[in-house]
Amino acid sequence: MKNDIHPDYHVINVKLTDGTIIEMKSTYGAEGDTLALDIDPSAHPAWTGGSSRLMDTGGRVSKFKKKYEGLGF
Repeated sequence: MKNDIHPDYHVINVKLTDGTIIEMKSTYGAEGDTLALDIDPSAHPAWTGGSSRLMDTGGRVSKFKKKYEGLGF
C-alpha cells in the first residue's frame, strides 16, 4: 500500500437534528469540526419504522393528495 495517500482519520462532532452532539471518527474536515445533519436516525422514517410523519407544505404529497382526492389514497 502506498504511504501518505489516505485522508487523515480524526474525531469530529456530529450534530443531530434534535440538537444532540456525538463524537465520531471521520475523514470529514479537521479535528474538532462539527458536521450538522439534516436527516438522521432519530428523525428519518426509514429508521423510526414510519412513526415520523412526512412534513410537506404544499409540495409533492399535498399535490398528489389533491389530484387523487376521491380515490382512497
